[in-house]
Amino acid sequence: MTQKQILKLVFCGVLTLVVSSCGSKQFTQGKYDDLSEDRLLDDKFNESDMRQIADTMVKSLTDSRVVQEAARPPVVLITLITNRASEHIDMKSMTDKIRTAVVKSGKFRFTEKGAREEMAGELQYQNESGYVDAASARKKGKQIGAQYFLTGEIADRVQEVGSKKYVYYKATFNLVNIETGIIDWTDEKEIRKFYQKRSTGL
Repeated sequence: MTQKQILKLVFCGVLTLVVSSCGSKQFTQGKYDDLSEDRLLDDKFNESDMRQIADTMVKSLTDSRVVQEAARPPVVLITLITNRASEHIDMKSMTDKIRTAVVKSGKFRFTEKGAREEMAGELQYQNESGYVDAASARKKGKQIGAQYFLTGEIADRVQEVGSKKYVYYKATFNLVNIETGIIDWTDEKEIRKFYQKRSTGL
């Protein structure tokens, strides 16, 4: 083998190594992460923000006059939280997070708006189909009406100057008395995150 051929083989080997090292990498090893720790992997709304909002709102709500002065746990209907932020946020997950945390507090009872049609269909089946024993059929007119709407929205503001970026979120929640239309409780949670751009070189 000539020296020219040897150099050509060495060059091809080095080129192959460089190309393979610059190619896409796959995640081949993983482990469970601690959900209680904050992870700011990017500048987007994340599960830590969601958890902070839910924890703050639930504590404020359960400590409120509405709960402290109630003879029985109030019946609440949670509406889908509104996204007024400039980025996409999974509001269904945010709403579910709030609902779960409030239910677990044991301070409220809940009615589910989304299940009304299914419940009405089931009640009709039990009482009118003739297939269900009348003694065990659930009766119409026994549902407990909601006393409150729990509403909420999330807004944001982004400030970016040079290599610095601040992302600000504000979550506002209201407990509205369905009978009177009065807001009996309201609170907000603010979150501000700072990011620093890094210069990248070749």
